[in-house]
Amino acid sequence: MSAFLAMGGYAAYVWPAYAVFFLVLIADFVSPLLRRRRNLRELRARLTRQTARQQRATPPVNP
Repeated sequence: MSAFLAMGGYAAYVWPAYAVFFLVLIADFVSPLLRRRRNLRELRARLTRQTARQQRATPPVNP
């Protein structure tokens, strides 16, 4: 097992490469999720502002 972990003397290069790979893989998975949440939050805020602006602009109707 220790021979496998030593990677023939190249463990100092191999294991950090695996670590960087997995960090990039995780970032590649999480980034779109965070971007989607941010976009949805911005769209909700924009819709709220637009609705409020339309309600202020239309005069009340008296029957």
